Parts: sequence; structure tokens; C-alpha cells
Amino acid sequence: MTEKRLEGRVALVTGASRGIGRAVAKAFAEQGAHVVALARTQGGLEELDDEIRAIGGQTTLVTLDLRKADDIDQMGYALYQKFGRLDILAGIAGVLGVLSPVSHIPPKEWAHVMEVNLTANYRLMRSFDALLRQSDAGRALFVTDARAKDATPFWGAYAASKAGLETLARSWATETARTNLRINLIDPGPVRTNLRAQAFPGEDPMKHRAPAEVTGVFVDLAAPDCTITGEIVDA
Repeated sequence: MTEKRLEGRVALVTGASRGIGRAVAKAFAEQGAHVVALARTQGGLEELDDEIRAIGGQTTLVTLDLRKADDIDQMGYALYQKFGRLDILAGIAGVLGVLSPVSHIPPKEWAHVMEVNLTANYRLMRSFDALLRQSDAGRALFVTDARAKDATPFWGAYAASKAGLETLARSWATETARTNLRINLIDPGPVRTNLRAQAFPGEDPMKHRAPAEVTGVFVDLAAPDCTITGEIVDA
């Protein structure tokens, strides 16, 4: 029997109802993790739960809007009560916002993108740092994008949110370098997701990889034998 690389680990995955988040949640479960699947949509989570149970995996479903910071803190306490630790944090939820000249970005759109892509991940770091330190091999993963560095026209809000996330995660990695935590970012590149379809509505989605095809690097970086930290890894 093939050894499961995440056997017995507790993994929290945000954005788990669809796209990369859903694929990663299923991949973690296939590798033996108990997946705490978080998303705003209950229906998508229930479908994921059915798929994971069909392969013999276990899930805890959490319907939560990441913009509600107090709810994130309450979830941290609830996970402490249930598990006493967190082994893997995968911050995958993200939004595109509007593609627009910087001077035309509506303030509400700017705030929404920053809340989901940057501030929510800060709140996750803040709320789960102590739980990850209770693990013998705490792992935190976040999704970034090459546009964080490329300054692509009209992608200002999204790119700024990812650049901020990169700096925040790598700062956290430096601060925890002498602990059991390993904190990294993943750039999946073009993937067949709803976010990609919003950004490029006229392209053929089938020319890009499916979400399940990029999960390998997530498993590698979530595994207890991962040694790198503070890196940006291409999927």
C-alpha cells in the first residue's frame, strides 16, 4: 500500500468549494489529511464532502465569508477546541475584482479585492499562528500570481493585493524561520478556473491545465518533510 504523505494531518483550505481550492482540498484528503474545507457557498462544500467521503476521506465543512474577521478568530478557537492544533493552512480563496485603469477603480472594488486577497490572509496568519506552532511540522501556503511583479496594465488592484500577500507571507516566514513552521507561496500559472474565465472571457479554457493538475506542489509544500520556507514556487 502506498504511504499517504499527509496521513493524520489537519488541513484548513480556503476557497474550497471550487477551482484550485476544491482540487487541493481533495488532493489533501487523498493523501490522508482531515480537511477543514472553508468557503462561502454551502452547496459547493457539500459536493466536495461527498467526493472526499467517496474516497474514504474526512472533512469538516465551514461556511464563512473571509471578509468577516471576527468569524475567522472564532474559527481559530473552534479548531483549537476540536483538534488542538493545525498542521496545514492553505489560503487559496481569491477574487479578481475589476480590470481597470488605476484611476478608475471604484473604492468599493479596491476594498473588496484587498479584503479577500490580502487582509483575510493576514487574519488567517494572525488567528492560526499559535495553532500551527502546536504542530510538529506546521505548513502555510498561499497563492500568488506573476502579475504581483509584472505591473500588468489594468490589473492594478489584483496585482497589488498579491504583491502585498507575497511580502506579508515572506515576512512571516522570516520571523518563524527557527520554528517548525514552513511558509511558502505558489504561483499556479494559467489554470482553468472561474477567475481566469472572468479575466479572459474570450479564450479557450481547455488550453490551460485543470485545477487538479497543479495540486502536486501543494502536497509537496504541505508535507512534513518540506524544508524550504519563504519561497515562491511555480506549480
